[in-house]
Amino acid sequence: MKRFFEIARIAVAAALLAFSVIFAGSALMKIQIVDGEMYLMRSKTSTTAVQSVSAARGQIVDAKKTPLVENRVSYNVVINRSFFPDSTEEQNDVIIKVARLLESRGIEWIDDIPITMERPYKFTVDRSSSDVTRIFDKLRLAGYSTAENCIDALISQYDISRSYSDREKRIIAGVRYEMILSDFSSTTDYVFVKDVPIEAAAEIRELGYVLTGVSIVEDAVRVYSCGDVFPHGIGYVGPIYAEEYSALKEAGYLISDTVGKAGIERAMELYLRGKRGEKTITVSGDGVISENITKEAVPGKTVQLSIDAEFQSALQSMLGGFINDLATGVLTKQDYDFTDCSSGAIVVSDVKTGAIKGMATWPNYNVNDLLEDYSSVLNAEDQPLYNRATDGLYRPGSVMKTVTATAALSEKVITPEDKFTCHRNYNFLDIIVHCTGSHGNINVVTAIQKSCNIFFYQVVQQLGLDRLLEYESAFGLGEDMDLEISTSKGYLACPDTFAELNLDWTVGQVLQAAIGQSEVGVTPLQMCVLASTIANKGVRYKPYLVDSIWDYNMTEMVSKTEPQVAAEIDAPEEVFDTVIAGMRLAAENTTSSVYSADNAQNAYLAQYSLEALPYPAAIKTGTPQASNKATQNSTVVGFYPADDPEIAFSVVIENGEYSKYLVRKIIEAYYGYESDTVDLGNGRMQSVVR
Repeated sequence: MKRFFEIARIAVAAALLAFSVIFAGSALMKIQIVDGEMYLMRSKTSTTAVQSVSAARGQIVDAKKTPLVENRVSYNVVINRSFFPDSTEEQNDVIIKVARLLESRGIEWIDDIPITMERPYKFTVDRSSSDVTRIFDKLRLAGYSTAENCIDALISQYDISRSYSDREKRIIAGVRYEMILSDFSSTTDYVFVKDVPIEAAAEIRELGYVLTGVSIVEDAVRVYSCGDVFPHGIGYVGPIYAEEYSALKEAGYLISDTVGKAGIERAMELYLRGKRGEKTITVSGDGVISENITKEAVPGKTVQLSIDAEFQSALQSMLGGFINDLATGVLTKQDYDFTDCSSGAIVVSDVKTGAIKGMATWPNYNVNDLLEDYSSVLNAEDQPLYNRATDGLYRPGSVMKTVTATAALSEKVITPEDKFTCHRNYNFLDIIVHCTGSHGNINVVTAIQKSCNIFFYQVVQQLGLDRLLEYESAFGLGEDMDLEISTSKGYLACPDTFAELNLDWTVGQVLQAAIGQSEVGVTPLQMCVLASTIANKGVRYKPYLVDSIWDYNMTEMVSKTEPQVAAEIDAPEEVFDTVIAGMRLAAENTTSSVYSADNAQNAYLAQYSLEALPYPAAIKTGTPQASNKATQNSTVVGFYPADDPEIAFSVVIENGEYSKYLVRKIIEAYYGYESDTVDLGNGRMQSVVR
């Protein structure tokens, strides 16, 4: 009996084992054979890809940390190659669906192929342009190919169905060509369109089940909230052009990125750019999407400028208003015609550091207008894109007399007491040259005050051209200012310059060089540096616009610009004291020359008098002949206060006069001075500053 139960127990165990094997085999058979296709399909449709995460571009702020350039969230329509259908037919279907959706909302997508949208297809640019030759190269077509050949090649290469309309074929072909240019691949997404409205982004997200591979990616768009404040200096960003891409690709840029094109945006690209991050996206067979940030994006650094936005706006406003007053006759006591006056520049710097506090050029423009319609701003009257403050080259006129005086005193050619006689006309090698007045027997201080040409004609004959050029260079004239943004170097009046201009150098040009005439071209920035160097008694600081670099949120300073001495003029302090004495006298009675019987005009002009300022100023004016023109410009340089200078400034007014009347406005705007005009009777007006 006992043996019977043992046999029965073994039989049951064997039966259970057999049942388990049969059950497991059946389950395995179901997985491998019956449901094998389903699981295989699911394993194939579960896809993982790495997507680039853009980094926010650093901000640009003013000296008070007021944002000048910020970012806002935008939405880009992006195609990820890893999730894009495998067949070209399905891909084309997705492309045209996205295009139709965008078109229904009036949204233009990226299509830079220079071929018309409608048949008969034609190139929209000259055949010899780089855009057309690039098409031939990318599509491996002969140089004689037509626009029709190019579209046909794309249609053939990407199996674009005949069932599409001609316009739809052209749309798909255009997107396909953009994909070629952008290196569309499993590692590089294709940006179909940037910055779509949130409603369109939401609709595309909802249609994700039919728009395979298409997604909405958040990005940051540049916002120029103060687009008309210092636009020439701040600059702007723009798309990467095909001809730039090969070089920028090596630096880690995608062709869909934006890059600094001008100004600080370009100069500080390395800091503003930021570093891209990465996220891993997994789409399972049942449509479940999971995302995981595997590398955090690092936002760019914030750049703080030395410019004060409020002061900068004041400079721009006063410059534009002053030029308008000249052109409309408000400022003229006689029948002077300044209707051609429409341009000018102002530069203001910190004497003790070289930091640029304000830099205005007129006409001005708004960066947002430029980005919206570049050609209209480019072709606007009087070239508003031209930064006259840094690139404009002008004869400084009598402003140069401060340099000639410094050189002559330093080289002991003259002493402060030496005098020369001016009787309005002067005979030099049988050439008669003239002065603005008959100043009599005067020393260098009076010569600076009265701006006597004949005094400096006689001085430069003893000084010589070589020594004059040496001091002009030491003051920064005709030198590279090494500013963060582009500047013109300019040129000085000398035989080499004349040779470059195919002009004949004559001995008489030495006289003109001494008073800032002849063929000399310097920038308003260089003239401001000249004034600052006199104020510092021979120490020339390198000018700069970038005060400091911060982390994105401005919680930690990364670097700070320290004042840098660019040159030092080896001259006794007394030399500069003498020059400054003449400049102080030049600042007195600034408006006396235009007082008239018209009380209304005198009341207007009284606001420009420097006598009402709390401290004396030091200035030197010039009325140089405009190069290659029969008209004249107006220049002035100076600093304030004269005894303990804090700011230096320069002004250039093209085809105009009275630039010195802007000096008080500049000083009042910088220090926040306010003034009233009081009627003293007899046609005399006086301003009171408080």
